[in-house]
Amino acid sequence: MGAAQAGAVTVVIPARFRGPTQSGNGGYSCGLLAEALGGVAEVTLRAPPPLDTPLHRTVGDDGVARLVHEGQAIAEAKRTDGPWPAPPAVPDVETIAAAEHRYAGHRAHDYPECFACGPARAADDGLCIFSGPVADGVVAARWQVDASLAGADGRVSTPVLWAAIDCAGYWAAVEGLPERPRMLLGRMAARFTAPVAAGDTCIVLGWRERIDGRKHHAGTALFDMQGHCLGQSRQTWIALRGDG
Repeated sequence: MGAAQAGAVTVVIPARFRGPTQSGNGGYSCGLLAEALGGVAEVTLRAPPPLDTPLHRTVGDDGVARLVHEGQAIAEAKRTDGPWPAPPAVPDVETIAAAEHRYAGHRAHDYPECFACGPARAADDGLCIFSGPVADGVVAARWQVDASLAGADGRVSTPVLWAAIDCAGYWAAVEGLPERPRMLLGRMAARFTAPVAAGDTCIVLGWRERIDGRKHHAGTALFDMQGHCLGQSRQTWIALRGDG
């Protein structure tokens, strides 16, 4: 494990927050670790996060937070202050609503039970963020925040916020490609500058940045309905071997 550890706690990723059927949603898992660093961090996923399993979350003297299962590093995180990508302009609500009907995941989805974008999830169970194309390499969707996502203070937790701006990056990265590769989130950095509460309606925006071999880079952001940015991320998605 290397450096000394401090503030070790046990955390669990409930099955509700799955991405693939047997592992945690990437954004939720990254946000769970980022909480240990105040919520502003760059997280690298090293292995699929197991569900309903005790995980050890630690912060070493080197300032690196780690999520560990049976001695294996599932994820590592460090604080980051940017740089942060400048989001594209937020489309109007009518454009976003029309884009949701063009969401590619409605036709085919590698992980239909994904907490964030899975079409097999009900609105009171998953986030149902169906990001459809609004421009070349840009996708958008609305997010209606269900009451079950809020804590005692009425606010949404850091892991759920990270999940909300996770998958739009994937759908932006693959938008318009001749073949849609299967990919998993490899790295995500995020920050939020305003809270989100139960009952809020938000806009999720995702945009493609560049492709480096199997690495697909994207940015995402969360806005209120007046177009104020509440949080944003930068992401690296890894195409599985044999895919694009």
